[in-house]
Amino acid sequence: MDFDDDKDDAATTQQEAVPLAPRLDAGAAAVVARLEALGQHVLPRLVVFDLDYTLWPLWVDTHVSPPLRRLGNAVNLVVDRHGQQLSFYPHVPRKGVPIAAASRTAAPVVARQALSGLYLNSNDHLSESSTPTNELNSAVQAISSKITHFRAIQKATGVAFEDMVFFDDEYRNAEVERKLGVHFVEIGDEGTDIGAAAAVVAVAAAVTAAPVASPAVAGELLARRDADALAACPGYVAKNVRTSLNGLTADLTLAGTACNVYGTDLESLTLTVEYQTSTRLHVLIQDKDQQVYQVPTSVLPRPESDGDLFYGLISEIEFDYVASPFSFSVKRRSNGEVLFDTSAATLVFESQYLRLRTKLPTSPSLYGLAEHTDPFMLNTTGYTRTIWNRDAYTVPSGTNLYGDHPVYFDHRGTKGTHGVFLLNSDGMDVVIDDTDGQFLEYNAIGGVFDFYFLAGPTPVEVAQQYSEIVGKSVMMPYWGLGFHQCRYGMQDAYEVAEVVANYSAAAIPLETMWTDIDYMNLRRVFTLDPARFPLDLMQQLVQTLHSNGQHYVMMVDPAVAYQDYPPFNDGVAADAFMKYSNGSVYQGVVWPGVTAFPDWFASGTQDYWNGQFKSFFDPDTGVDIDALWIDMNEASNFCDYPCLDPAGYAKTNGFPPSTPAVRLCSPRNISGFPADFQTCCKAEVSFHVDATTYYGENIYVFGSASTIGSDGDIRDSVALSANTYPIWSATVDMPVNSNITYQYVRLESDGSWIYENITRTVATGGCGTAVSTNDTITTAQGTPSLKRRGGGSGGGSGGGSGGGGATGDKTGLPGRDLLSPKYAIKNAAGVLSQKTINTDLVHQNGLAEYDTHNMYGAMMSATSRNAMLARRPTQRPLVITRSTFAGSGRQVGHWLGDNVADWSHYLISVAGILEFGALYQVPMVGSDVCGYAGERNELLCARWASLGAFSPFFRNHQGSGEAGHEFYQWGNDSVVAASARNAIDIRYRLLDYFYTALWEQSQTGTPAVQPMFFAYPLDSNTASLGYQYFFGPAVLVAPVTVENSTEASVYLPVDIFYDLHTGAVVRGTGAWTTVSGVGYDSIPLYYRGGQVIAQRASSAMTIAALRTRNFAVVVAPAADGTATGELYLDDGVSVEQAATSVIKFSYANGVFTMTGTFGYNAGVVIESIRVLGSNGKTKSVNIPLTKAYVGVV
Repeated sequence: MDFDDDKDDAATTQQEAVPLAPRLDAGAAAVVARLEALGQHVLPRLVVFDLDYTLWPLWVDTHVSPPLRRLGNAVNLVVDRHGQQLSFYPHVPRKGVPIAAASRTAAPVVARQALSGLYLNSNDHLSESSTPTNELNSAVQAISSKITHFRAIQKATGVAFEDMVFFDDEYRNAEVERKLGVHFVEIGDEGTDIGAAAAVVAVAAAVTAAPVASPAVAGELLARRDADALAACPGYVAKNVRTSLNGLTADLTLAGTACNVYGTDLESLTLTVEYQTSTRLHVLIQDKDQQVYQVPTSVLPRPESDGDLFYGLISEIEFDYVASPFSFSVKRRSNGEVLFDTSAATLVFESQYLRLRTKLPTSPSLYGLAEHTDPFMLNTTGYTRTIWNRDAYTVPSGTNLYGDHPVYFDHRGTKGTHGVFLLNSDGMDVVIDDTDGQFLEYNAIGGVFDFYFLAGPTPVEVAQQYSEIVGKSVMMPYWGLGFHQCRYGMQDAYEVAEVVANYSAAAIPLETMWTDIDYMNLRRVFTLDPARFPLDLMQQLVQTLHSNGQHYVMMVDPAVAYQDYPPFNDGVAADAFMKYSNGSVYQGVVWPGVTAFPDWFASGTQDYWNGQFKSFFDPDTGVDIDALWIDMNEASNFCDYPCLDPAGYAKTNGFPPSTPAVRLCSPRNISGFPADFQTCCKAEVSFHVDATTYYGENIYVFGSASTIGSDGDIRDSVALSANTYPIWSATVDMPVNSNITYQYVRLESDGSWIYENITRTVATGGCGTAVSTNDTITTAQGTPSLKRRGGGSGGGSGGGSGGGGATGDKTGLPGRDLLSPKYAIKNAAGVLSQKTINTDLVHQNGLAEYDTHNMYGAMMSATSRNAMLARRPTQRPLVITRSTFAGSGRQVGHWLGDNVADWSHYLISVAGILEFGALYQVPMVGSDVCGYAGERNELLCARWASLGAFSPFFRNHQGSGEAGHEFYQWGNDSVVAASARNAIDIRYRLLDYFYTALWEQSQTGTPAVQPMFFAYPLDSNTASLGYQYFFGPAVLVAPVTVENSTEASVYLPVDIFYDLHTGAVVRGTGAWTTVSGVGYDSIPLYYRGGQVIAQRASSAMTIAALRTRNFAVVVAPAADGTATGELYLDDGVSVEQAATSVIKFSYANGVFTMTGTFGYNAGVVIESIRVLGSNGKTKSVNIPLTKAYVGVV
């Protein structure tokens, strides 16, 4: 192909005009033959070829556009070597129109947004005959930078990568194809673009006659093709079955010819069935040689049988099997109900694909399979739950999110509830559908079938039994149940302090102040921004909080800046980072720019992490945090796969982001804080400049003052606001009585700067003076550049065929494709490595990231908790993480991620709390109250303040760029402030009651928050209730669920309840009731009958003060007049408690009884007992909590 861009386009067009048609015909015939040879019986839905724009004027409209129009969207994309896109639906942009412009002017095509960064570069060609290694690697990198975008649209098009055909004879190089794992089709007349044109016409003609009209149709055909192939899989035959009183073992042998649909069928498997307890059955299907990866016991220890050898005779669940083709079933012994039946389809166990399907009853009530924002009770028709942890901004429904919890609860009412847990950390699609009878089907890209079946039979018992597998939840510090506040985008330490002071002024209790990554110097972990969050101010901030009985939390991300600074250098020295196969440190891009990622499996990583925590969070020389927030640990990587030029990506995409203006001191006096947080003598300069820019270009002011970059570092310049475009403005603190030199600089979309060739000056006055500039920029608008999404040079290959291989080591079969397995799960991000760590990297212990990706956040959680314990060995760590795995509740809590400030996410937050708290044994869970993303909404925030107060983890958090929604922001007398005060008052008075519920969950697995069907499993109406729930065993939360409404629809089962606000009796009849007049500062709450609730007599501004308040016991009698309850007391912070109390309350026939253990002296008493009901009464008492008591109320 001729790459002379300076040739005469018109002349070339005339030269090619005569022979075009016959050559098209010849080329078309060649392409059809080639397609047939490749077995492409349906059109690949992505056709990519290299197209020289000089031919456009001649044949685009006449030869290419008409047949492509007939195809609809069957051909997704035509690109040329200059990174420009041709769209045929219906407008064809002329030569020189970039992709972005085409996207605006042409009708949409499939996945246009995903393709907006695609580039083809004329320097990518190479020949087969002579290819030096460096040239070859360069070509591979260049082509990979394109292929990553083809991969990125897989989800949108539903097309597997092997179903794409690349028409480009330039890339016909065996070594390139081997490295990329793709096939380039040689077409037409080599060395010309005529072949490419022929390819389009030929494919268009071939498909015009085929029943393929759209990607959806083609996707259905491809899915049907794979389904047909899977249907032909022979399954396995069970042989050498050996039974015992406690289970059985067997060999499973491939029953016929291997189907090898998505990998290589394994010929020999083993089956192990073990009745571990009377309610837990373990079924393990693994490869005979035990090479296939399995979740390490270091991450999730396995439960063992409790030693009874006769569980096979008495277990509530029974295992049965059919030998050929092998299938198994699990049924409930007491009623014969079949819980799991794999005869629905043959078992498939391939090197990179596992398929197992179970029959289900019609319209089942299923819950779990996290993490997602879909309805709490799962859809059972055409529904796929993809499990592959990813950074999921705005937590979109129908997609995979941050966590991996492959367990589901199957609630069958009077027939019982059971649970099924598949211990497998590989990516998977779990399909629930009724197209071929109701079924649930696992489709995993690795691992083994490691099942645990839990008999229940009640939902609470299933939760308890699941906790015995994944571990009991860890106790958090008592103060962690207080109210927390955070906001991303804080300008400096002064703004953080102002938030603390403003809450105090509004009389809204604030227990813990949090700081996002704003505190970091250029977003580098374990650093402080010296100009905005200097160490002396941060230490004063923390000391002030501590002196008030409050607490402080900072964020730590896993990604460490790939720069010459101690945290990175220490990590290299400790051999603590993920590496390419050539031994170099793997590089991605996160907030600080190019980053390294800790290898949590590496032997030196724990000590490395401990060292960073000990140094940076040292009470004397660092920031003495009380708890930890870890984020971005899926792991998130901003750079598009394969990220071959991370430095280039970081530069062109603005990482690290620009920093806010430096303030010389606080703009206002901050009550309750030291002198350094008060106003000072300073001047202000308001910069205004007239500057025309293109979209994506920004204006900064850079000069000699410390607040605008006096150290000569352009990164300390100040961004101007375009709110009054074309006038750009910013007001900046300045030293008094000074002459300041400055200039305006343009930040281009590719990360470069354009400086003025001029020195401007401005003189400042005395204290409190303000001056303005009115300037016109002297530089011309820059040239827009399409941001590169990858490409260039970078580290070596991660080694895409690895993953263990030694017999019996369970680290993974050798020879696997660790980047693009044939079965593509429905990962919303695209290919497995997109926006995360490359999945072909191998950890120090030999495990591939492909298999362990979903545990990265859990591993960071465990390592970080240990690091917190290392610095405060006797105190319980509070660690809140974004990414989780089964069992994470043993170590950390979880917030539900970057939600949106809208009504749907307010409602979704309830489902998230119930899923993690009740199903997954991660009880310390909550949402970003009032919403993380989007504009604040006063009435929504008022409702959310009330609802959030009844989640275990209660934090108001928000993203940057919007007006703050701290509860006082609408005024101290606003409905939001009132809602927060009222809700926190109730929450704090109930805190010991809920702390007791959390302690109970840590001991028995009984969930502290419970959906309605947990409490009333025999009431079929409760199965689908996803928005009302129990906060602890006694308090029913029933929020308003309709936007801008003051009515709440509440379902009350047949039982007795009491209005928590008034004490009034409310009798449930198994029907819906409407509660009217629910103010925006309130939320419907009910005590459940039969409960004794020990609550504090009054609230307080801090948890420390709350613990000095006496108790006021509330008795909510059942219909028979009795009630029971429990209170757990300890010091609230110690890992090992010196003394505890577990107090049991009961009430019957007017007598209140208190028994139990009384080891801990809380220093307070019960000052009153209130009995609710029509004959209710309150009695003042003075009952110590250090001994038993019996008395008449």
